[in-house]
Amino acid sequence: MAKKDHFDVDKCSARLKAVSDSDRLRLIYQLRDGKKNVTTLADAIGCEIVNVSHHLGVLRAANVVKSEKVGRFVFYTLNPDLVSHEGQTLHFQLHGGKLVIG
Repeated sequence: MAKKDHFDVDKCSARLKAVSDSDRLRLIYQLRDGKKNVTTLADAIGCEIVNVSHHLGVLRAANVVKSEKVGRFVFYTLNPDLVSHEGQTLHFQLHGGKLVIG
């Protein structure tokens, strides 16, 4: 029987897959400055709203972003428990590790 340690390979891999897409990474960089809705994000990265919604769903499922409904709009923010930034550098908490991009 293999020894179980603090590093969860499956969960780490899932989070890495979520942030590895170029459009999702662009969305994450847009969210560094605070909450934004889908339309604002789509305009910022030059992508269709339906595609941005899909990417945000993937990021939300990986717990990288949080959503908040305000009236008829949904605003997205980076999950501060998992993502932080210093200037252009992003820090992602993985399950037992950390990914630094920048």
